[in-house]
Amino acid sequence: MRDNRPMSLPWRPTRFLRGSAALHAAALVGVALGPELWPWALGAVAANQAAILAGGLLPRSRLLGPNWTRLPARAAARGEVALSLDDGPDPQVTPRVLALLAERGARATFFCIGERAARHPALVRAIAGAGHAVENHSLRHRHDFALLGPRRYVEEIGAAQDTLAALAGVAPRFFRAPAGLRNPFLDLALTRLGLQLVSWTRRGYDTRNADAGDVLGRLTRALAPGDILLLHDGHAVRGAHGAPVVLEVLPRLLDALAAARLRPVTLRAALD
Repeated sequence: MRDNRPMSLPWRPTRFLRGSAALHAAALVGVALGPELWPWALGAVAANQAAILAGGLLPRSRLLGPNWTRLPARAAARGEVALSLDDGPDPQVTPRVLALLAERGARATFFCIGERAARHPALVRAIAGAGHAVENHSLRHRHDFALLGPRRYVEEIGAAQDTLAALAGVAPRFFRAPAGLRNPFLDLALTRLGLQLVSWTRRGYDTRNADAGDVLGRLTRALAPGDILLLHDGHAVRGAHGAPVVLEVLPRLLDALAAARLRPVTLRAALD
């Protein structure tokens, strides 16, 4: 097994988080020196906490740490885009997605859930064997993911990292948070594990929107080089004919990319 995991670096909080820490310290000092200042201190801290919460609820936010919402400039200059698929692997959907991608010679990035990958190891190997990238989407896709602390983040993401590395033959380099939600501790955990957070440029909401035309429109509106597009091979909603909507959207999306002379690549290829 080749381990391409980047070397972990010392954690460097964002300016926003450093400023938040300074504000909290100043509020405590202010209250200690002048108790009459507590309403102002409380208001400032409450406003800051609201901003931190917003940073965790907005998947594309960079307030809490580095976050890819587009490919690097060099990849965009080459006319590259990234197709990403979340929540798999799914034995009913993922093989058909792989077949559609193979027909067009397209590459994609699959953000896999560790426990699902362990249940379907052959699918993970098929994804990697076809030249696609297998990346980390947590171990369990927990609904309370945004409420975890630093130790639980390292345990949850690290366990998925080990599982996916063993199955794909190469360690993931990227992480996507379940539903894109997180808190300030996630960046600390990702730094320790040597992973880069990735969200998206736009998504089709194909886990709850069964209208393939609407899903496609959301993904192709203002389509441009460097875009990161999000679909799902797991938890995919089914359309009017009973088939997962991703299977109807994907061929039309690949046609749109070809017409725009955009080349779908993996996140790894865009980075390298």
